[in-house]
Amino acid sequence: MRIVIILLLAACALAGLQTWRIGGLHDEADQAQRIIGTLSAGIESRDNAIHRLNDEAVTRERQEQNLRTQLARAGEQARVREYTIQRLLNENQEMRDWYSARLPDGIGRMHQRPAFASAADYLRWLSGGDELPDTGKHTGH
Repeated sequence: MRIVIILLLAACALAGLQTWRIGGLHDEADQAQRIIGTLSAGIESRDNAIHRLNDEAVTRERQEQNLRTQLARAGEQARVREYTIQRLLNENQEMRDWYSARLPDGIGRMHQRPAFASAADYLRWLSGGDELPDTGKHTGH
């Protein structure tokens, strides 16, 4: 009978030990689930960032292609204008003389601009109400 009681107590102790180990394993499983959830959220966030960056790259590529197309059109227009100017100059001596003539000094001074170190300097110059330079010609009023 003592052996049965000892065996019964040993069985109860083993059952308690197993219950305790199962509880510990359950806690570890819960912790593993939390880690998996965190990692899954991180992966999902990374995937979303990759998709967003890919979309931005495609958009940027389209914009670059549009700019290249516009640049090609502008270049073609400039070539057509240059061709037209050259054709007109070749056709007309008066036009050639006018085109090669130096601008009058007053007109040249009107095209002069001070050097600006920044946009703020330019805005100060604009708002300063600077008058156009004197052309040297005075009207007799």
